[in-house]
This record gives sequence, structure tokens and C-alpha cells, in this order.
Amino acid sequence: MLEARDAIKNLREYHPPLAGRTGLRLDFNESTIGCSPRVLARLRSLDAELLARYPEREPVEKVAAGFLGLDPSQVLLTNGVDEAIHLLCSAYLDPGDEALIAVPTFAMYAVFAQAEGARVIEVPASDNFEFPAQEVLAKISSRTRLIAIANPNNPTGTAVAKNILIQIAQAAPQAAVLVDEAYFEFHGETLIDHIRPDQMRIDGTLTGDPPPIENLFIARTFSKAYGLAGLRIGILAGDPRQIAMVRRVASPYSVNAAALAILPEALEDQDYVAHYVAEVRSNRERLQRELGDLRLQYWPSHANFVLVRIGSAHAEFVRALRDRGILVRDRSSDPGCDGCVRLTVGTNENTHTLINALREVVEQLGLRLPSEIARNGVRV
Repeated sequence: MLEARDAIKNLREYHPPLAGRTGLRLDFNESTIGCSPRVLARLRSLDAELLARYPEREPVEKVAAGFLGLDPSQVLLTNGVDEAIHLLCSAYLDPGDEALIAVPTFAMYAVFAQAEGARVIEVPASDNFEFPAQEVLAKISSRTRLIAIANPNNPTGTAVAKNILIQIAQAAPQAAVLVDEAYFEFHGETLIDHIRPDQMRIDGTLTGDPPPIENLFIARTFSKAYGLAGLRIGILAGDPRQIAMVRRVASPYSVNAAALAILPEALEDQDYVAHYVAEVRSNRERLQRELGDLRLQYWPSHANFVLVRIGSAHAEFVRALRDRGILVRDRSSDPGCDGCVRLTVGTNENTHTLINALREVVEQLGLRLPSEIARNGVRV
């Protein structure tokens, strides 16, 4: 009788709640306005010949590398960041190796690591979901072969300082250290400089640029700020020798022709991205002020969402918003997130709609914290 490997049989399947997503979608951190009109025009221009050919990834990787200020040998385009995570696990994890993650965080780090037979070491976040730097450093051992860190983190929106990320990468030279910058545009801080090659002056000396870190990988996505979640395209960047190893386990055709055709146009239209990001950042602050006024506990976010603790009424809260045509994500099953719900931030109109609904639902369910708790427990 055919049976799957034990690692697969013991793997908890990830089920995103995608069914019946009708209404204002503030549940998956997608763009609420979609892609640039220039991107859409390019997509509509695709012809039958392009779709009949196998996709060529390398020419578009050169474009992406130029956008990031990297050499093309440092860049691998992937089928979303999910594939990038999967490839890193395939390239670096053997059964019995350890993968280190701070929780709560993106679920697919653990899923793909466990699928390779690795042992996942979960380090709980500190108070207020702060990154547990010292605890992570203490867990690094000779068996640590992967460390995955979302920065900003999902679902909390918290961020990790650059010096801490560098310290972790340097403390584990035998491990692939992934810094997942899926929400980079809404945060504005990156470690991309730490994988760029040293720049040489004419006299042969190095510039003041930081030396590259060989075991550091950076992931980016076009699913969030660029509005391309449906086309599934991401970037994995790192040291050329390490990217060459990852490329060995990658399918040459995993990124589809439509995604490759529109990516250069998406990268060109930075005005569109910048306008949307600025609007989201402004509305993130607006939403957080409103949550404070409603005396709901939340965590200041560096991403395009805000995590709020509703308490035991979290399921009723989600249903009440859905009844008003707004979808939000219940995160209460994540470690340390009991009673928490995640709210995606979108445009001015989206935020106005959400805030009006929040006021009604908070009143309907009687969710306001007592004022003395609000003063001490709500982050504003």
C-alpha cells in the first residue's frame, strides 16, 4: 500500500478561509484597489503566441535585479514568496535539522520546514509581540539550518531592528536566514544593502558599504502593494553562490508567462505604488487612532494591517462585520493571539467604511474596555 512519508502524514494542513469572499476584502492583506492601469493594459495586450510558449524567467530577473540594485545572479523570481520559502527548505534542510521561527508568524515557514522532515523550534514572542531576539539567539545550535523572520511580521505588524537581524545572521553562518520583506513598502526598511556586492573604488579599496552576508536571503512579493496576488510572483535575493544552489531545486517554469510579462511594467509604475502606499500608511494611523478611541487593545503596525484583541467575542465580531459586507481575519488560533482579529488597511473610502462599521459593532457587542484598562493596556 502506497503511503506518504511520515513527515507529510504528520503535517497539519493549512486551510486559508477563501470560500465565499464577497464584500470589502480586509482579511488577506491584499491591495484594495488592484494593480496599476498600466499593468492591466499590458495584461490585456498578451497574445496567443506568448501563452503558447514556456515562460522565460531570466530576462525579467535582470529587470528585477536592476530595480533592486543587485546582480542578476543574486535574484530568483518565484511563484510568490511561498515558493521561495519552499525552495529554501528544499535546498538547506535535511531530516532532523532544525528550523527556527518566532511565533506567531506566517504559517508556511513551519509547513515547508516540517515537510522536509526538519524539527521546527518555535520561540514565543515577548510582551506586546516584540521580537524575542535574545531567546532566538539562545536557541541557535549546530543543527540550526534555517531561520525565518517576517519583517514586518504577520499577523502582528511588529518590526525587527536591522542590527538584530544582522546579529542573528552572523550568529548562525551554517543556517539560511530568510528575512521575509513581504510588507516592505509599508515599512520602508530593508536589509537589501547587506546582500549587495562590495563596491570597489578605482584604487581597489572597498567603499563604506556593508560587506555582504552570505547566508542572508531577502524575499519580496508583488501580492500586497502592487496588487498582483492573483498572478503569484515574488523575489528571492541573496548571495550568488547560494542563489545558484536554490535555483537547482526550482522548476524553470514555475513563474507563469503573464506574470513575467507584466512585472517590468509594474516596476516602472512606481508612482502608482507610492500613491497607494502613502494612502495606506495614512489610513493605518487613522484606524489605530479610532481603535484607541473605541478602547480596543491593538498593536502599532508597520504593515498594511492592524491586529486588535477583541476577546471572547472574536467570532461574533467577525460575523457582525461580515453581515455589514466587510471581511476581516480571525487570528485567535495563532500562538499568543487568543481573541485577536486582523484588519487590513486600504484606501480612504475603505477605511471610512470600516470605521463606521467598527463603531456599530463595538456598540452592538459591548466591546469597549473599561477606561482604566484602556489607559494602561491600549497601544496608541
